[in-house]
Amino acid sequence: MEQDRQPSSSESVFAMFRKWAAKGGLAIIDYGLISGSNFLLAILLARWLTPKEYGAYALSFSFFILAGFLYQSLLLEPLSVFSGTLFRENLRGYLKTTLWIHWELSFAMCLLLGLAAVGARVFGHSPVLAVALAGMTVATPFILMHGLAKRSFYLRLSPGPAAFASTFYCALVIGGAFLVFRWGRLSSFTAFLIMGLAALVSCVIMVFQLNAVLAPETGRPRLRATWGKHWEYGRWALATCVLGWIPNYFYIPLVSSFSGMAAAGELRALMNLAAPVLQTYAALSMLFLPYAARVQNRNGRKAAAALNRRLAFLFVSGSVAYWSVLIPLKQPLFHFLYNGKYMESAYLIPLFALETTIWSASLGPAILLRAMESPRSLFIANAAASIVAVLIGIPATRYFGLQGVIWSMIGANFLYVVVAFILFGRKITELKPPDTNLQESLYAQ
Repeated sequence: MEQDRQPSSSESVFAMFRKWAAKGGLAIIDYGLISGSNFLLAILLARWLTPKEYGAYALSFSFFILAGFLYQSLLLEPLSVFSGTLFRENLRGYLKTTLWIHWELSFAMCLLLGLAAVGARVFGHSPVLAVALAGMTVATPFILMHGLAKRSFYLRLSPGPAAFASTFYCALVIGGAFLVFRWGRLSSFTAFLIMGLAALVSCVIMVFQLNAVLAPETGRPRLRATWGKHWEYGRWALATCVLGWIPNYFYIPLVSSFSGMAAAGELRALMNLAAPVLQTYAALSMLFLPYAARVQNRNGRKAAAALNRRLAFLFVSGSVAYWSVLIPLKQPLFHFLYNGKYMESAYLIPLFALETTIWSASLGPAILLRAMESPRSLFIANAAASIVAVLIGIPATRYFGLQGVIWSMIGANFLYVVVAFILFGRKITELKPPDTNLQESLYAQ
C-alpha cells in the first residue's frame, strides 16, 4: 500500500495533478461501476415495471437512502475522519472494532425496515410497497457492509482494489436483472435481493484484499470507547443526515401522497438523470475527506481555506459540464431511457440541472467541516434547508406538482450553500492543534 505522505515543497504541480488525477480516476471508475449498475437497474425497472410498482420501488429506495445516511453518519464518516488522525497507525485493529458497530447498526435498521413493511401491508393497505420494503430489509446489511469495505480502501487513498471488486458487483446486478426478467420474476422485491447478493460477493472479495495489505494491528481499540468517539462525532452527523434527507428525498413520499405512487415514479425518473454526477461526487468526497482531515490537522487554516475553494470550484465546474451535454438531448434521452414513458416530465430537466449545480457548490465546505469534526455546522445548514423544504415544499407540491417540487429544492439548496460557507468561515478561525493524549485513552483497559 502506498505510504501516506505530504508532498514536499519541490514536488511539481504536474506531478501532484497526475497523482490526484490517477486516484480520482480510480475513485470515479469504482463509483461509476456501482452507481452505473444501480442507475441502469433503475432504468430497467422503469421500463419493465408498471408505473405503480416502480413508484413503490422509488419510495422504498428513498427510505433506503435515509438508512444509508444514518449508517454513513455513525460509521463511515467518523471512520474517514478518525482513520487520518486517532487510528492512523492501527487501521486493522480499528476496522475490526468498527465491524461490530456495523452489525449493531444493521440489526437496528433491519428491525425498523421490517416493521415498516408490516405497517405498509396491514395499515397502509399497500401490498406493492410492503413487498418492496421487505426486499430492502433483506438486502440492507449486505449493501451497508459493502460500503464499509469500500470505504476501508479509501482511508489510505487507494481506490484501485475497490474498483476491482466493483466490477463483480456491476456484472452481478446487470446480469442478475436480465436473468430474473427472463424468468418473469423481476419486481421491486427481487431487485433489492439482486443488489444485496451482488454487494455480498463484492464485499467478500474486498475483505480478502484488505487482509493482504493492512499492516498488523498494534492493539484492538475498545468497542465502547470507539463507539463513544463515533457517537460524539456522529450524533450531530446523524441529525444532519436526517435533515439532509428532507430537502432531497422528502418529496418522493410527499408527491406519492398527493398524486399517487405513479407520480413518485415520475419524480424518480427525473432524479435518475442526476445520479451519475451525484455518485461521482460521492466518490470524490469519500476520497477527499481523509485527505482534508490530514490537511487541516497538519497545515492549519490557510491550507484548509485554499482546499475549500478548490473543491467548490471543481464540483460546480463538473456539474455545469455534465448538464451542458444532457440538456440539449433531454427529449430523445428521456424517450430512449424510459421507452416513451414519463415524457411529460422531460421539460423539467433544466430546472433539475440548476438544482444539482447549486447543491454541488456546498460540497467544498461540507467536506472541510466534516474533516474539522464539526457536523454540528452541517446540521445547522441542513436545518435551514429543511425548513424551506417543508414550509414551501408541501404547498408547492400540492398545487404545482413536480414543478413545485423542483423549485422548492432549488430554494432549499441555495440556502444550504449560503449557510455552509458562512459556518465554514467561522469554524476555520477556531482550529486548534490535535490532542496528543486522546489516542492513548482509546486503548486503555
